[in-house]
Amino acid sequence: MKNLQDILTNVSVLEIKGERNPKVNKLTLDSRRAEQGSLFAALRGYQTDGHQFIDKAIANGASIILLETLPGNLDSSVTYVEVANSAEALGWMASNFYNHPSEKLKLVGVTGTNGKTTTVTLLYNLFQALGYKCGLLSTVENRIGQQALAATHTTPDSIAINALLADMVEAGCDYAFMEVSSHAAEQHRIAGLEFAGAIFTNISHDHLDYHKTFDNYIKAKKSFFDILQKNAFALVNIDDKRGDVMVQNTKANVYRYSLHRLTDFKAKILDNSLLGLHLDINGQDFHGRLIGEFNAYNLLAVYAAALLLGQGKEEVLTALSNINTAEGRFDYIFDPKRQILGIVDYAHTPDALEKVLETIRQLRQANSKVITVVGCGGDRDKTKRPEMARIACNLSEQVILTSDNPRTEQPEAILADMEVGIPKDAASKTLTIVDRKQAIRTACKLANSGDIILVAGKGHEKYQDIQGVKHPFDDKEILKYELQV
Repeated sequence: MKNLQDILTNVSVLEIKGERNPKVNKLTLDSRRAEQGSLFAALRGYQTDGHQFIDKAIANGASIILLETLPGNLDSSVTYVEVANSAEALGWMASNFYNHPSEKLKLVGVTGTNGKTTTVTLLYNLFQALGYKCGLLSTVENRIGQQALAATHTTPDSIAINALLADMVEAGCDYAFMEVSSHAAEQHRIAGLEFAGAIFTNISHDHLDYHKTFDNYIKAKKSFFDILQKNAFALVNIDDKRGDVMVQNTKANVYRYSLHRLTDFKAKILDNSLLGLHLDINGQDFHGRLIGEFNAYNLLAVYAAALLLGQGKEEVLTALSNINTAEGRFDYIFDPKRQILGIVDYAHTPDALEKVLETIRQLRQANSKVITVVGCGGDRDKTKRPEMARIACNLSEQVILTSDNPRTEQPEAILADMEVGIPKDAASKTLTIVDRKQAIRTACKLANSGDIILVAGKGHEKYQDIQGVKHPFDDKEILKYELQV
């Protein structure tokens, strides 16, 4: 329990109506979870406005309301805190309420279109291997030490983030590694957090359904680096032309990494095969289990961050050589009887799909076919749908377009959007099968010895979201069954 004035530190308050310093025993964004003595934060969201639920929160017992617009009729038993931006204010209030947990461990955030989950997971696994107790906030899962917790968002809301970080501090964690999505940055979910460092992986076409323009998307990513303090590090991939854009005007200490340019942290691929990567990293020889150029970038970013966090080169390289990637990221299954390789990958953007397919084509044997099963999510950026189909067709010998998470859209409509991107000369090698399980089964039946099947888009997910209902569905388990592995 806290006094209201204590959790308003660093918050620009426009006006307080009612008791000025009541006790606060809980913060909530959900009016249904409001209770006696709780503070309800009315946030203006993408689809709903929390101001609509103020009366319901009060009816459920909320005694303090954080808001941007005061209602016409004020309840005399309630304290109203008016601010310019409820989401930003809540970030600081959550940090204050949970006793500033981000200051009590070293928190590193990773942002970018692709590679966030792999990078934070590698960092978590690396520092655990180096003997530290760590926390993880990722798309796949959250972790407090070895305890795994379900993840519902790439980046949770500011209350959940601070609650998790507080639990990590209580558990004795030294470090925490978290994904920072563009939505989270723009919605101020990371306001009030103190980061020891930030990493930028890359940026490409994604989330334009939300951000509307690519420029807005870039600005959302950049805003993460804008809030860093001067004692933090900002580590950016300068093989992406927006790498240096991210750190314009940042107060943090800037470092760069690259596979193709001389800079602070440089790696060169010496060998890339199904056995893993052989790299030269800043003159050091490295052999690791991960595959593909995209993972060379991820490994280099992790190596650089570890050194910036004070770890030794030899210890880091030794530990990294034995670490695996995150679930559903180039996750492969081999059918030894039929000599068929199946790969499950979360690639759900044009750039990610292109990189995965290019990696597969580099690794395959000369006479091997690449068979790609791919769909696009419903209620998301429609402009990438034809592009996903085009890339799959250009880099595969056989393509099966199928349902992903249709959500509230009809899968047939999503697939019709994708079919627009099929090149004319690729129509004969492209099938459309709405049922995802049947699409995977068909790919396995079409495969011959030496072929590679890529099932893209859902990766680690264990469900298929159809009309608001999450049905059990696991690409990897279905692929294993069909390949009889």
